[in-house]
Amino acid sequence: MKKTTEIIIIGGGPAGLTAAIYTARANLNPLLIEGPTPGGQLTSTTYVENWPGEKSILGADLMMRMKEHATHFGAQISTSSVSKVDFTKSPFRVWTNDNQELQAKAVIIATGANPKLLGCPGEQQYWSKGVSTCAVCDGALYSNKQILIIGGGDTAMEDALFMTRFDNQITIVQLGATLTASQIMPARVLSKPNIKVIYHSLVQEILGDTQKVTGIKIINQETNTSSILPADAVFLAIGLKPTTNIFHNQIEIDSSGHIMLTNNTHTSVNGIFAAGDVCDRKYRQAITSAGFGCMAALDAERYLAI
Repeated sequence: MKKTTEIIIIGGGPAGLTAAIYTARANLNPLLIEGPTPGGQLTSTTYVENWPGEKSILGADLMMRMKEHATHFGAQISTSSVSKVDFTKSPFRVWTNDNQELQAKAVIIATGANPKLLGCPGEQQYWSKGVSTCAVCDGALYSNKQILIIGGGDTAMEDALFMTRFDNQITIVQLGATLTASQIMPARVLSKPNIKVIYHSLVQEILGDTQKVTGIKIINQETNTSSILPADAVFLAIGLKPTTNIFHNQIEIDSSGHIMLTNNTHTSVNGIFAAGDVCDRKYRQAITSAGFGCMAALDAERYLAI
């Protein structure tokens, strides 16, 4: 089955849905392909309290409202996933996992990124019950609590510093012998009296009482001894992996897996645009992804008008 459309948006998170709203209002009849995680990372969090106009809203509810907004203006939304693309010439070709071949004059890639996880027991059981990958998103829910940050890079340092504003006792658990963050960050963290660091330690298990997190079990890699650290929240800060596997050899992608942009939201292929965490190495917030989606939609609209 072959279908031709003006513009295809790949990804159904804040960036993709915002792009769908803008392109639909511009009468471009966008087709958005949601992929395996409709709604993106926000559907796996609890309350979002930093979205303008919403004091507190469940992440899944916010994404459902955005989806309804897009379809209200005429965006078509497919629950399929993209299995292959061909960006060598226009119209660009996109294949889905349900045997559709789609063609479009422009494509917006908004496939996002997935947090790297520990893969240890208890991680999935206590996800959104004290286990999170976004301190900025969920940190305010844990005021005056015992907080564990897993990781030693810039994200872990930023998360630890962010959590100090809520009068928390914070422990950073680092696998290696040193913190790997850029030079100034560890100095800032280690100057805080309510932050301590445990080195050479691997998380073996996340513990809880079936309703919420109560702590973690770690093993010291040097002494081979195990211990339990109590906690009200565990923030995983071991990195993000952009969802770009199917775009390799089609557009330029950097060594970290992020799509490289040449001019605002333009990729290395004229007519292919990118938005959100798939190309954002710095901010990685729902609101910045939505703004990115707006930019990509406007750039795509101008491209199609030529």
